[in-house]
Formats: sequence, structure tokens, C-alpha cells
Amino acid sequence: MESILSSYRRYWALDHSSALLNWDSETYLPEDGFKYRGEALAQIDSLQREEILRLAPLVEKVKEEDLDDKNRGILRVLKRLIKYYTAIPTEISEKLIRLTTEAFNIWRKAKAKSDFSLFSPYLNEIVEIEKIIAEKLGYRGDPYNALLDLYEEGATVDDIDNVFNQLIPSSKRILENVLSEGYYPKEHPLEKVKYDINQMKKVNEDIIDLLGMPKSRFRMDISPHPFTIRISINDVRITTRYEGIDFKSTIFSVIHESGHATYELMIDPNLEFTPLASGASSGIHESQSRFWENMIGRSRDFVKILFPILTENLDFVREYNEEEIYKYFNVVRPSSIRVDADELTYNFHIALRYNIEKGLINGSIDVKDLPSIWEEKMMSYLGLDIKNDSEGVLQDMHWSNGSFGYFPTYTLGNVVAGITYSKLPNLHESIMERKFDNIRDLLAERLYKYGRTYPPKVLLERSFNETYNPEYLIKYLENKYLNFSN
Repeated sequence: MESILSSYRRYWALDHSSALLNWDSETYLPEDGFKYRGEALAQIDSLQREEILRLAPLVEKVKEEDLDDKNRGILRVLKRLIKYYTAIPTEISEKLIRLTTEAFNIWRKAKAKSDFSLFSPYLNEIVEIEKIIAEKLGYRGDPYNALLDLYEEGATVDDIDNVFNQLIPSSKRILENVLSEGYYPKEHPLEKVKYDINQMKKVNEDIIDLLGMPKSRFRMDISPHPFTIRISINDVRITTRYEGIDFKSTIFSVIHESGHATYELMIDPNLEFTPLASGASSGIHESQSRFWENMIGRSRDFVKILFPILTENLDFVREYNEEEIYKYFNVVRPSSIRVDADELTYNFHIALRYNIEKGLINGSIDVKDLPSIWEEKMMSYLGLDIKNDSEGVLQDMHWSNGSFGYFPTYTLGNVVAGITYSKLPNLHESIMERKFDNIRDLLAERLYKYGRTYPPKVLLERSFNETYNPEYLIKYLENKYLNFSN
């Protein structure tokens, strides 16, 4: 294994460079730079392919039964990479990278003009390539399984269907009760209050300090779509956005992305320079951002300790008490925009996208029909009319990046966040005493430190004695939204 890991460092260096270029692409890259950035990323991907395939003969010689868990994990992840690069021809992967780099820029223009026809030809080409990739990788059952496995190792449409079959009916029942009872408001005056961006930047910096994020290894910038990216164990970056109105949006972007960053920062440093030095899967990663954002950030306890920061920096907040801020943070209102959805209605948005993605990949849905299908499903799930393409089919960047199979991991993240919440002792005390390091340390010991050592389902079994069981999330939602004092 020593020779394998020595050679892997070249791949690590390329991945390091690619991550930095991707971060720049979404933050500071001038518009005309996208074309050549796509070329640079395509070339780096080709070099990464060469490095992994060079390892193939060495990997084949290793006897798995002689390995400990760490090295067995390294071997498993390398075999997955080798399978991908062996199955997918260079010309396909390079074409997809070039296409998606340009498509991302076109998507932004199409969204600004609310014109799906501008983006449709690019999406159609991306879908066709994704179908080819699914066939090349191979699958059992639905072809979508091949793409889902890229983001959530071992997950299948059966897993996702099982989650939604329980979660959607329960969420509808809870939502109907919440909307009829009226304790949680459908809207709040603070949603329409404009804020000073410099003041909000100070609030967000104070939140970063409150959470105890290590600033020597972490930074926060601005981008149109908030994200987290890992450059190395000592360089993890997040972004937020400032829209100038409804200040909770930027706050929860910061807490959400800080959850992602916390996971990356707490992975065992000894896993650096190995393929295990990242989150176990997209779903596990999302579970931690959702846990920090919703279970902690939107809780009564967190509102109590955040309230002084808000009143110190935002004059208009002083007109409200803690209870009003809690209600503002937990407005429940069916929304057409996924990123604006509350935690109770969010999973409807993912169910919509998941079913569309499955249809696109198995051929039962055509790209040209997406706007009308989107409108029909939004009416079915949340009873909403879609006004235009920008608030409908063009609202997400994911398809422009070719990220088919990614959306369902958001709901898996919510499901695992529910499990995380139910399994952590003394959460109330840790929040009220501002001991977020206690929460991080416990999660690091049970979850974070392992990186990709274990497949997602194995990791969840080891950590929580559960896998993708939605019952914990449903119980959390019932307890919060049907029992107002909690």
C-alpha cells in the first residue's frame, strides 16, 4: 500500500488544483474566462485519469484480506475510481467537462432572462451523455442507480422510493396541521425588511466566531449560489450571498455551509494524501449541514444565544423579541423556490427533481417537456402555480453541472440529520452553554473522522445503528411543528 499511496500524491495534487480552480470559477473568475477554465479543468481531469489508471496494476495485486479498515477503505475507493475511469472513455469525460463549464454560464444567462429555450439544447446534450455514462458504468434495475451510486455509494432507487413513500405523506399531514393551526406563520414582516450588507457581513462573522470555526483553516466569500469546497484538510472554504432583504437567508446559508465545512475540517488528518480524506458521501455530507442549519440553527436554544448578536448589529431587530425571531426563522410556507423552502416543505422539492431525473435518464421524460412537467408536479406537491422558467425549471445550477443523481442526496441528508439529532446526548445544554466544540468532538468521533473509510450504509450502521430510516426525521418534524413548546 505504501507504493500506491506514494503514487496517489500526484492525483491528490491535481485534485487540489482542480478544487481551487472550481472555487475561483464560482467566485472571482471573469465571465470571459469560463471557456478557457473549462479547457484547463478538462486537461486536469485527463491527468487525474492517467494517474488513477497507472495505479490499477498495483491495486489488483493487493490482497484485501490482509488489510486493516483504513487500507481496505483506500482499496475500495481506488477500485471505484479505476472502474469509473476505465468504463468512461476520455473523450466522453472531457466533452462533459467542457460542455458543463459552458452550460453553467449559459444557465446563468437563461435564468436571468427566464428563458428555458436558451439552456434546453445544452441540457439535452448533457442528459444524453449522462445516459451513456450510466450504460458504461452498468447497473442493476433502474439505469438511474448507476448515477445515484456516484454520489451515494450503494444507494438505489428502492432506498429513495422507500424514503419518499413514508416522508411525503407524513409531511403533507404535518403541513396541513401547521397551516390550519397558525402558530408558525406563513409570512413574517422581517422577510420584507431590507438590510445593510456590511452590517450583515458583521453578523455572519460573529456567527462564525460563535460556532468556533477555525479561521486559520477556513474562509468565507460571496457567490451567487452558496457552496463549500475542500482544498485540503487545512483549507476549507464556504460562500454565502447577500440579497439585501430577508436576512435569515444569508444567516442560514452560513450555518448550512459551516456544517459542511465542519465535517471536512474534522476528518482525521492522517487520511490526508489518501482517497479517504473527504466526506463519506453526498448524503452523509448533507446530513451534517442540515443538522447544523435546522436542528441547531433554527432551534429555540440557538435563537436565545444568537439574539444578542442580531440586536447589536441590526437596529430593526430590536423591535422584536426572541419568540418573534424564532417564528421568523421557522416560517412555514409552500414556496416555488427550493433554496427558500422551509424544512417541512423542502423534501417535496427534492421528490419533484428526483422523479424528473429518473424520467430523463430512463427516457420516459423529454427535456423539451420539462417546464410543463415541472408546473404539473409543483401543483401536485405544494399546490403552487409557477410564474416563469426562472422560478421553475431554471432555478437550480445542478443540471448545468451534469449532477444527475445528486438531488436525492439532499433528502437522504435530511433523513440522516434526523437520526443524528435523535442520537446526540445533551444537545440542549451544549447549545445553551455555547459549547459547540462538544458537539463537533462527539460527531467527529462517531462520524467525521472516518472520512470515506466505510461505505455510507456501513458507516451509519456503525455510528447510529441505522441507515436511511425516515422515521427519526418524521418524529423530529412532528415534535417541533405539532408541539409548539419544544
